[in-house]
Amino acid sequence: MDNTTATPVTVLGLGLMGRALAGAFLDAGHPVTVWNRTSAKTEQLVARGAHRAATVGEAVAAGPLTIVCVTDYRAVRALFDDVAPTGTTLLNLTSGDSAQARDTARWAAQHGVRYLDGAIMAIPSTIGTAEAVILVSGAAEDVTTHRSTLEALGTVSHLGADHGLASLYDVAGLAMMWSVLNAWLQGTAMLRTAGVDAATYAPFAQQIATGVATWLPGYAAQIDRGAYPAEVAALETDVRSMAHLIEECQALGVNAELPVLIKAMADRAIAAGHGGEQYPVLIEEFGKPHH
Repeated sequence: MDNTTATPVTVLGLGLMGRALAGAFLDAGHPVTVWNRTSAKTEQLVARGAHRAATVGEAVAAGPLTIVCVTDYRAVRALFDDVAPTGTTLLNLTSGDSAQARDTARWAAQHGVRYLDGAIMAIPSTIGTAEAVILVSGAAEDVTTHRSTLEALGTVSHLGADHGLASLYDVAGLAMMWSVLNAWLQGTAMLRTAGVDAATYAPFAQQIATGVATWLPGYAAQIDRGAYPAEVAALETDVRSMAHLIEECQALGVNAELPVLIKAMADRAIAAGHGGEQYPVLIEEFGKPHH
């Protein structure tokens, strides 16, 4: 890409991820300005053609898009103690929670700063490939303005105007990831007692996980309607299977905490009168605070 037409980009924060982001913009031909609290981390990027800014103010003045990737939201705000980044759109890719994202969006609005919040669903080595997903939340017009620039990083997914959505999707994705992995580890622990190794069980587990994933849109429709007719199985039938899983774990000497926890939630749903309904009715339990 010709540097004269490519949008200049600023990157603040050059940890492993920040360096990967700046590198991807350089690879795509964008003029890149970088700033880091310790300037040693800028050297490799400067050698590749990036401009090192002496101050945050100089860095944000360098172009219409500024990416921030620092340790936490407190560090984000500290960057702008002396200078409000009014002439640039700020995309904050720092990890945090949805309340912090919305709070930072309010701060930005008070200072006349165009603000987008985001989350990176990728490891540094995949930045710059379609495999890297960049979740973005905030005003659609700001996303549209900078989408072609941001696509240098990976696949850009705009989630909506609520600035908290990127953080929420991020943690919801983690819940999904750990739940799938934990379920697989549970099964692996059980099968190992019969001499079946993890590699042998993994393809079967993968098949089950992929199959269950295809149920999600149909189950989502039930949740959104708030109606859970038992088209596949009733929760009271599932609970008998849960009891069987727990008994098998206990007999094998394998940890049963996870299945016991899930059965306790299902038992509460049945006690509340939902035994004849389908599994997604458990959303009622997941939607309550833990006591």
